[in-house]
Amino acid sequence: MGVSIGNGRLLATSSAALLLAGTAAIATAPPVARSPVAHPNLWPRAHSPAAITDAATERRITRMIAGMTLEQKVGQTIQADISSIKPEDLDVYPLGSILAGGNSGPFGDERSSSSRWAELVRQYRAHSKASGGIAVLFGVDAVHGHSNLPGATIFPHNVGLGATRDPALIRAIGAATADEVTASGIEWTFAPTIAAPQDVRWGRSYEGYSSDDQLVATLGRAMVLGLQGALVAGRPVAADKVAATPKHFLADGGTFNGKDQGDARISERELIARHAQGYPPAIDAGALTVMVSFSSWNGAKHHGNRSLITDVLKGRMGFQGLTVGDWNAHGQVDGCTTTHCPATYNAGLDLFMAPDSWKGLYQNTLADVREGRIPMARIDDAVRRVLRVKAKLGLLDGRSVRDDPSRIGTDAHRALARRAVAESLVLLKNEGSVLPIRPGARILVAGAGADNMARQAGGWTITWQGTDTSKRDFPKAQTIYDGIAEAARASGSSATLSVDGSFSERPDVAIVVFGEEPYAEFQGDVPTLAYQPQAQTDLALLRKLKSAGVKVVSVFLSGRPMFVSPEINASDAFVAAWLPGTEGGGVADVLIAGRDGRPRRDFTGKLAFAWPRDARSPVVRPLFPLGYGQSYAHPVHIPTLSEAPGVDIKAALNLDRYFENGRALAPWTMTLVDDGGARPVGAGPVSSPTGAVSARPVDLAAQEDSRQVRWVNSGSLSIDGPKADLSRELGEGFAVIIEGRVDQPATGPVTLSFAGVAKDVAPAFARAGALRLAIPLHCFTSDQARLMAVDSPVRIKAAAPLTATIKRIGLAAVADQTCPLTPSPQPAR
Repeated sequence: MGVSIGNGRLLATSSAALLLAGTAAIATAPPVARSPVAHPNLWPRAHSPAAITDAATERRITRMIAGMTLEQKVGQTIQADISSIKPEDLDVYPLGSILAGGNSGPFGDERSSSSRWAELVRQYRAHSKASGGIAVLFGVDAVHGHSNLPGATIFPHNVGLGATRDPALIRAIGAATADEVTASGIEWTFAPTIAAPQDVRWGRSYEGYSSDDQLVATLGRAMVLGLQGALVAGRPVAADKVAATPKHFLADGGTFNGKDQGDARISERELIARHAQGYPPAIDAGALTVMVSFSSWNGAKHHGNRSLITDVLKGRMGFQGLTVGDWNAHGQVDGCTTTHCPATYNAGLDLFMAPDSWKGLYQNTLADVREGRIPMARIDDAVRRVLRVKAKLGLLDGRSVRDDPSRIGTDAHRALARRAVAESLVLLKNEGSVLPIRPGARILVAGAGADNMARQAGGWTITWQGTDTSKRDFPKAQTIYDGIAEAARASGSSATLSVDGSFSERPDVAIVVFGEEPYAEFQGDVPTLAYQPQAQTDLALLRKLKSAGVKVVSVFLSGRPMFVSPEINASDAFVAAWLPGTEGGGVADVLIAGRDGRPRRDFTGKLAFAWPRDARSPVVRPLFPLGYGQSYAHPVHIPTLSEAPGVDIKAALNLDRYFENGRALAPWTMTLVDDGGARPVGAGPVSSPTGAVSARPVDLAAQEDSRQVRWVNSGSLSIDGPKADLSRELGEGFAVIIEGRVDQPATGPVTLSFAGVAKDVAPAFARAGALRLAIPLHCFTSDQARLMAVDSPVRIKAAAPLTATIKRIGLAAVADQTCPLTPSPQPAR
């Protein structure tokens, strides 16, 4: 059923609305052969403002380039991560840029102070002998505030800011973010994301403002202006401003099935209408850099697509700043590796993000230029663009490193973030006017997200995945419970925290805060939009409270709209709170009435993405349309909703992919087991209870795409989950697949178990090198009944020291059904 919206509700319109009917389902359409070559004359025009440079600066850059060696030129085009380079390395290698990735912190400490960050930047700048004294450009992912820094102001993620529809607010947030980033000595942020996500199964959907291209264009421009300020000819940006980076060029939000780093299988017309509209306003506003996407268009990786980078972005759109790559993304271009990729240079990329591959890339690029595979003119153009940005940031004139801890987490910035939280909330339901909560109420605050900084801040907070963020990281901040308790006291009410919803005295109302666990990038990709498709623990909590006669207010924390109709039905009021950041008090500002019983703030947030009526994606027939949002002034009655998911959830469950892209895939978990018990493998390093086995994230082919597992004593790596019927896989010729690398060969027995049946695989781990095991299931058992309720499909056990990097664990159909008696690793490549 549909839900009409009341008077005054603004429905967003976009250029994408002019597309032919039926294109809303593009991401689930079968692949269609289309060209990946762009035609620039079809694209919108733009141009970097004249103030991005000036004649005197260009003459100066020309003189600098003429005086540079080839080594210095190539160095300017390469960026390394602080985890893989030391400041003194710059005395030998003349690199142009340094970044600190999501899990990198100064001097090995992810929780360093702002002054330690500034000291690190000073050290890199001090070691610029090899580059001829040209200072490095230092960049970080400050994507919702200075999110790498404890104590900083963490704003709502863009999915929430889009619901505010307030460009002035977004510009102010950009200015506050720039103030805090520069106060720690840093001059560049890889933001804003101006994707227009069309299939929110994509794990980066929360980085986008909206699925509507025009709203994205408006808010993206505002963020660029907030971060950089308006450019002024002949003058560098202000000391409290940073270079902005609209990203990811292009259509990272339009990939087939919402797959991160996937392929946008769409026509050029749709590419322009849905995914390019944010770039002209950002370029016209003076964006100094643009990041190129990991993803592909019709099978061609963007990092190798000259028609897009050079002909469209730099040509038709007149972009005069620098183009920067994503994390080792050039290595995904056909014919390239992370250390050798002339194709990406020739496509028009100016600055390679080569976090751990920088040294090999530097040496190979020197050879490519000397041997004519990369024209010198292309290198000179890239260097000019890098130096142009450095000039605009004052780095060519010795601008000092700003180090001002007093600007971190200021009261004014926190107040701005709190306002943003309040304005981002979208009221989906409010039956019986349970909200706002009146004075004198006994309030129970429940749910896993109620007093949980990680849940409310989401990914890209302190660490890449954000899973270990805590209140200790933000001592001045408020969880949602903290804000509710404060507001309740002020209004004459009382608030009690009970995560599991238990109580001794029945409350008048329960505020239940629940939602997605933190994630970032591909680790957030999901197969359907079903919330908790296995154990519906949050729904059970809501129903338990309702059955006890308690009014229930749900506060849903998520990086995307999800199918939660059962949870909405079990709630008297339902609020989409997105990922609000550190200022949880903004939730209470809207939910809790003042002492006079009147709302302290009304709901003003409107959906920037359509809300699904079922678990299918993309959303074609929404439950709540783009632009929907109730308020106290304009309530809307919501009848009982259909709870049919629209897809076979069990069929959609993942039965055969256990570990990929550096994480266990739901509903499975990876666990380290020894004599002391078991411990799950999360986003960071972890050890089994007695320390017999440990695991840490590492890069094998992409950022943190693998786990290096080290056995020092007898222990196991286990894949565990709900009971699953794998009998079909047995009958269809599936095999257990283990892929990765043996780092330190086994010194004792190693076994691989499937469904509790063990096989000796020690020969596969007997020497260092690339690893691929493929053992047919019938080699473990031919008893289908044994496989009808498997809850621990795979276990690797070693009895003595062994170190192996695991990239993939799963099941797959194989043609060769031979049972290998002595499986062996593939030769190293």
